[in-house]
Amino acid sequence: MSETRKVEIHTDGACSGNPGPGGWGAVLRWNGHCKELWGGEPATTNNRMELRAVIEALRALRRAVPVAIYTDSQYVQKGITEWLPQWKRRGWRTAAGKPVANQDLWQELDALAARFPVEWHWVRGHSGDEGNERADELARRGIEEVRRGAAETQEK
Repeated sequence: MSETRKVEIHTDGACSGNPGPGGWGAVLRWNGHCKELWGGEPATTNNRMELRAVIEALRALRRAVPVAIYTDSQYVQKGITEWLPQWKRRGWRTAAGKPVANQDLWQELDALAARFPVEWHWVRGHSGDEGNERADELARRGIEEVRRGAAETQEK
């Protein structure tokens, strides 16, 4: 198998309440290897977790290799491929002149994505896509770990 094959990344974010405790998950596959990543935050939104999943997946890459990212978030997929260039031209303002939500994460994702040749793919969530289903499980694990951490803190 070629060393230049694409890294396939499936990502998902989840939130229990919006805002509320949130989690993100990512599945990275390359050359027969699989790496799973997840995490969470105690007070966040679903959109922030969707962005965080992609950011953390790209951060985990050690080389500038071609990447195919699969997300069930149209917010992420359209944001990076359609809306981002316009936001940047407008000084991080929407078409309505309002500040772009989650600007900090969009800027971080923009900088990371610039380091890789990336193909962006949208997949329908909860429709049987194996990578998306696993990323969703990992995102939910992130929420549970955040909840357990909060419960342990309260018990002390």
